[in-house]
Amino acid sequence: MTETHDGQRFSEPGNDSAVMNAWERFLDGSGRPDDALRSLVEGSWRRCRDHNVDPDKRSAPPPLTESRLESLRHTHAELLEASAPIMACARDFLAETGTVMALADTQSTILSMEGDTRTVGAAENIHLLPGVSWTERICGTNAIGTALAVGEPVQIHSAEHYCAGIKRWTCSAMVIRHPIDGEILGVVDVSGLSETYNRQSLALVVTTANRIESRLKMRETELRLRLLETALPYWSSGTDTVVLFDRRGFPVKANNHAQAVLTSLGADLDLAQPRRIPALAIDGDPAELPPWLRPDWLAPVEAQGERIGTLLILPLPSLARVRKQPDQPREAPAAGFANIVTGDRGLQTAVRKAGQLARSKVPVLLLGETGVGKEEFAQGIHRASPVGDGPFVPLNCGGLSRELLASELFGYVDGAFTGARRGGLIGKIEAANGGTLFLDEIGEMPMDLQPHLLRVLEHGEIYRLGENAPRKTNFRLVAATNRDLRQEVADGRFRMDLYYRVAVTSIRIPALRDRPGDVPRLVDHFLAHFAERHGLPVPSVDEAVLARLASYEWPGNVRELRNVVESMLLVSDGEHLTVDTLPPEFEDMPMPTQPAVTPLNSPGRITDMEAELIRRTIADTGGNLTRAARQLAIAKSTLYQKLRDYGLYDEVMQQRGQRLSAR
Repeated sequence: MTETHDGQRFSEPGNDSAVMNAWERFLDGSGRPDDALRSLVEGSWRRCRDHNVDPDKRSAPPPLTESRLESLRHTHAELLEASAPIMACARDFLAETGTVMALADTQSTILSMEGDTRTVGAAENIHLLPGVSWTERICGTNAIGTALAVGEPVQIHSAEHYCAGIKRWTCSAMVIRHPIDGEILGVVDVSGLSETYNRQSLALVVTTANRIESRLKMRETELRLRLLETALPYWSSGTDTVVLFDRRGFPVKANNHAQAVLTSLGADLDLAQPRRIPALAIDGDPAELPPWLRPDWLAPVEAQGERIGTLLILPLPSLARVRKQPDQPREAPAAGFANIVTGDRGLQTAVRKAGQLARSKVPVLLLGETGVGKEEFAQGIHRASPVGDGPFVPLNCGGLSRELLASELFGYVDGAFTGARRGGLIGKIEAANGGTLFLDEIGEMPMDLQPHLLRVLEHGEIYRLGENAPRKTNFRLVAATNRDLRQEVADGRFRMDLYYRVAVTSIRIPALRDRPGDVPRLVDHFLAHFAERHGLPVPSVDEAVLARLASYEWPGNVRELRNVVESMLLVSDGEHLTVDTLPPEFEDMPMPTQPAVTPLNSPGRITDMEAELIRRTIADTGGNLTRAARQLAIAKSTLYQKLRDYGLYDEVMQQRGQRLSAR
């Protein structure tokens, strides 16, 4: 064995018998391996022992299923495309050598394999196959796993393998690195039975890896030119301070005083020695953005409907210094809910909870009757979330046939079925990639579609109808229903595993009839909105109109009130809304009576109605304040405080005492 000071790991393997003796001594702990063992191999054996790898293992684990392997290949499509012509050549020049060439990903899983067909049979015996992971943690010392462990070219021969069942083989491997930042993308390996050993195999894999990297560099150059051309308008004025990131989250261009602004923000990013920010990759997780980077500073760069990069638009230096100060809190997530008009504490609590949940990516289930504003909540969660710059894609699962809902959800390819649109259709799930998918009335989704949605949520990949290759997708799910999904699960109409996927967290939105104090606010809000839309002046509203609106049960909730207000505005004289402008369903309503007790410290209309609501709710629950507080969506302590504020405490306590005496 030739030895060098720093190159021992690349020297020729030692005598097979001596290495075998060293292996046996290593396993029984009788002593340190002697000089027959290269330092590369000894280091690998120690890692294997630390990982409790079974030295008697006869083969690698079984391969992945064909569908999972195809999904993996789709994930590494760029690497496979760059290596395809080189692997095709291997099919020819290795045909009579008794060796095979394998391409594996960074998890040591083989993606493709070419070479001598006679050797393939022997390779199958040890599961040297596509879809099998050859990491050191699983298969012990081997060229694929060890090359990835050390990040250098590796040759492992015969007895140097850690597991007994693989010691009949010889293999050489070299990692493949990204041409821009040197990130390891995969590994190329040449393997054969021990008698095929050739020191030149190491040179072959190094050359092959270099050829693949050259093809990757050509592709990367094309993509960067396209990205720079698309983002050129951002540099035309020279007024913004921006940094352009490619699809992998690597900075490729910056202007003005970008580095100075980054430094003022406390950013750990040196543009002179740039590095990737994985969260800024197209498939990155926005929840993992660095603390200094706000999601609202980011803008996607798109070309022909495809996202090809990300633009970081930095704040002005003075603003950056303000935001850097620890006592300056970030913008409250509730800012995304500005369109929700309420003074009701129960709904305000729901808004605060939604704002808190918006910061994460966990699925949210919105509970509430039809028309309470579930989609408005969903949009608020989206706007306040880390994916707020991405698309918001709504889909109502109710009222659609099973076939139409499937095509809307998952999309389809050209010719998938009779009547399919030429060129196919992108589904809502795929369209929501990088943003939020809102599934309204999810409780009405057919049972046979639910497992397909569950698979998307679990694996982050989707199959269009008529397509075998999966597509990766990354989105935030917000679902909504007016049904009791727990009861639906109990009745066998909704899958339990899907329920626990979509209902990681839930928010109940109170009905409008449970918060009548919001009616006047909403009337004013909708009047201003529709007056502007129709070019009309904002009219005044008679007290009698507000009283009837507040007393109405609102089965259609806020949506119904919205329609009523628009209708009244359009049929009014433009100056006043009177009872004559109310829709027909309000004509026979009796005029509401005034509450028997007027709040002592709150003579306003809204508090009058809130006091009456509390009194009525306590009466409906038989004086049970715990149940009353639950129905009012407030804490019991808050209910006691309101009773005192509105002068109702003595009255309620007296009525409760009378009920207890009657029992």
